[in-house]
Amino acid sequence: MAVDRVWRPVHNTMKTLTNLLAVFVVAIGAFTSVSAQTALPSLSGGSVDVQAQKGKVVILAVGASWLPLSGKQAEFTNVLAKKYAGKNVAVYFIATDSANPKSKNYATDDQVRQWASANRLTVTVLRDSDGATVMRKFAVDQLPTFIVLDKNGGKSGDDFSGIDPKYDITVPISKKVDSLL
Repeated sequence: MAVDRVWRPVHNTMKTLTNLLAVFVVAIGAFTSVSAQTALPSLSGGSVDVQAQKGKVVILAVGASWLPLSGKQAEFTNVLAKKYAGKNVAVYFIATDSANPKSKNYATDDQVRQWASANRLTVTVLRDSDGATVMRKFAVDQLPTFIVLDKNGGKSGDDFSGIDPKYDITVPISKKVDSLL
């Protein structure tokens, strides 16, 4: 009886701690899988995981249709896509326009498609509403910007931001890409 009085509270405490630990492990696993996810919907259908392009260098042009410099960014993106066509390089434009109709930066998929068409964008356009995935994952603090991922899907160096229409940003991006091929 005395053993039972001591054992029962210890057993209940252990059971509670085990349950809390299980909840903690599940929560950490869920957070990790969400934070590691880099699959984005494509405007042409389906989705693309920009970090799952194993063996390829990936160039991400992160912008938005409402940004004045994104037109110039589209031009630079096309130059890079043409330069690396047929090589182990994937190039994507990621539109961070908001999908929330209440946002001042709202754009429908059709509006983003129209913008891409008007700017003659030749690469796959992905949606990352409000930058919820890419901007957080890669700590992007300025738009428009370019990000280069190495052949293992990891970010390679600093972003290429601050697009100046008078400066050919494809030169330093190409040097980075060439160093990874």
